[in-house]
Amino acid sequence: MIVLGYNGFSRVAELFGRLYGHTPESVDRHNLIGHDAAACLFVDGRLVAAVEEERLNRQKKTSAFPALAIRWCLDQAGLDFDDVDRFAFGWNHDEEYADAVVTGVAGSPEPAEARLRTLTTFGELYLGAIGRSALLEDFTRSTGYALPDAKLVTVPHHHAHLACGRLFSGAEDAAFLVNDGTAERNSAIMGEVRNGKVEVFDRFTIDAGHSIAQLFGAITRYLGFVPNNDEYKVMGLAGFGEAPAKNPLLGEVVTLEEGGRYSLRLAHDRRGPRAYDGLLDELFGGDDATRHTFDYRVRLACAAQQMIETVTAHQLRALAGATDLRDLIFEGGLALNCVNNTKLLEETPFERMEVSFGASDPGVSIGAAAHVAFEQAEPVTAAMAPYTGPAYDADDIRKVLRQHEPALVWEEIPTAEVARRTTDLLSAKKVVGWFQGRTEFGPRALGNRSILADPSHADMKDVINNRVKHREPFRPFAPIVLERDAAKVFELGKKDRSPYMTFVFPVRPEYTEKIAAATHVDATSRIQTVTEEGNPLLAELLSEFTARTGVPCLVNTSFNVAGEPIVCSPEDAVACFLGTDIDHLVIGDFVVSKN
Repeated sequence: MIVLGYNGFSRVAELFGRLYGHTPESVDRHNLIGHDAAACLFVDGRLVAAVEEERLNRQKKTSAFPALAIRWCLDQAGLDFDDVDRFAFGWNHDEEYADAVVTGVAGSPEPAEARLRTLTTFGELYLGAIGRSALLEDFTRSTGYALPDAKLVTVPHHHAHLACGRLFSGAEDAAFLVNDGTAERNSAIMGEVRNGKVEVFDRFTIDAGHSIAQLFGAITRYLGFVPNNDEYKVMGLAGFGEAPAKNPLLGEVVTLEEGGRYSLRLAHDRRGPRAYDGLLDELFGGDDATRHTFDYRVRLACAAQQMIETVTAHQLRALAGATDLRDLIFEGGLALNCVNNTKLLEETPFERMEVSFGASDPGVSIGAAAHVAFEQAEPVTAAMAPYTGPAYDADDIRKVLRQHEPALVWEEIPTAEVARRTTDLLSAKKVVGWFQGRTEFGPRALGNRSILADPSHADMKDVINNRVKHREPFRPFAPIVLERDAAKVFELGKKDRSPYMTFVFPVRPEYTEKIAAATHVDATSRIQTVTEEGNPLLAELLSEFTARTGVPCLVNTSFNVAGEPIVCSPEDAVACFLGTDIDHLVIGDFVVSKN
C-alpha cells in the first residue's frame, strides 16, 4: 500500500490574518493551524521520503499547502498521484466537530449578536479551509489532481502525533502522552498502545481551553517573543535562574486536580493570548519599564518552566498508576521542551521514554500516514534515521559553486579525506558549514545541514550567535557526540542514547570547560548522539576530531540564520555561507572558502 501523508492549508494564513488579525506582520503570525507544513510517503509500511515545505519554499514555519513537498516525495519514489492508495491528512475537522462548535457557541451566555459573529467567522474558516470539502478543493487547486473523496483519510491530530512517536520509538507496547497547543477539540490525551491497539484513557483528556502549551505560548508572547515559535527561548532563559519557592502560576493560574487533570483560570477567554497579560503583570509586578528586562524575563521564565514540569509530572504520575507499561511515548509541541523531558523520565516511574524528531507539527504528516498503515494492520518498519529529505550530487554542487565563482574558491577532494580536512579547519578554531547527504526532518535533528565548531573555546558561543546566527546572546548551543562517548561526557541517567535533540543532560564536571561553548549556563547540554550506522561520515568526523584534539564533541547548530529555514539545497547553503561569517563550507566533497 502507498500512503502519502501531509499537513498544511493554502488559505489558513489568509483566513487567520483577516478573521483573527494574525497577519504575517503580527506577533501572532504563527498562531494558526497547519503550521509546519510537510509531506511524506510510505511504500508498503516503509517511510521512503519526507520533507518540510519550508525547506523548499523558504518560508519558515509555513502553513501553506505542501505542494512542493508532495511533488518531491512522489518524484523521489518515481510515482504519481494515481499510484497513491491513500492520502492521509493530520487533522480531522469532521461534521461531529463542526456540530460541537456550533452547539457550544449557540448555547453560550454571550449576547446573540456576539454569538452570530462568532458563528460567521467559524463558518468562513470551516468552509474555506478546514472542512472536508475544503480539503478536497484545496488539494485540487494546489496540485491539479482531483483527489477522490474515497482516498482522503483525515486523521485526528493527536492520533497523528502518536503514530509518529510509535514509528520512531520502535516500541511495541507503550503508554503515551500527547500534549500540545490544540488538536481539534483537545490539548492533551493519554493512554496506551497494547498489542497494536490504541486506547485513549478519556478521564485524562484535557480540552483545548485548558491548554498548558497555549498558556506557555501566552507567556512567550508576554515576554516579547513570538508565540508558537519562540517557546524554546523561554526554556533557555530559565537556565539563568532558579525555580521559585512559591510559584504564582501554580494555584493562581493553573490548578492541579484529581486524577492527573488540571484547569486554567482564564480558560476559553475570548481575548486569546492577550488574556493573561494583565494577570501576569499583577502576579509578577510587571509594567512597561520592566517587562522586557533580562532579570524579569528570567524570573518569569523560571516560573513558567517549573509550571510545565509540575503539570506534566502530575499527568504522568496519574498515567503510571493507570497502566503497567513502563515504556513512554511523549509527543506534541510540549514534547520539544527537552529540559522537562529529562526530568519527567528521571522523576516518574517510567523506565524508558522516547520523543521523536517529529514531535511537533512537522511530524503529523508522517504520523497521519503511519496511522493509516497501523490501522490497516500493515507491517510498519520502524524508522530511526531523520535523514529523509532531498540529497544533491557532485554535479549539482559544482554547478552552484561555479555560479558564485567570483566570490568563492573551492577544492574537490576524495570522500575519504573529508573528515580529516574538516578536522583541520575545526581544530584551527574555524566555523564550518556542513552540508552532506539527505536533508534532516523536523526541528530536533541535525547532522547533515549543520554549523559545526570546536566547543573547547568558551567564546565560540558568542562568535556564532553574533557573527553567524544573528540571534540573542543568551541562546545556548548543543553538542553532537558519538554515542559510545556520551556517558563519559554527560550524566545520562536512564538514557543510553539521544539520537535527536529532545533531552537535556548535565555535563560531567571534568568536561564543562572542555566543551564550554556547548555547555549552558546551568551546566547542561541538549545533546545529539551519533553512530556509525546512523551517520557514517559525521561519526568519522567526530572520531577524527576527538583523536586529534581530545575534545569528544562538536558544537552542532542548524545551518541557517535567525528567521530563516534550515538550508536544504546547495544554493541555500552557499547563500547562507556568503551572507554570514561562517569561515568555510564543506559541501559534499568540496571544501569552500570565500575569495
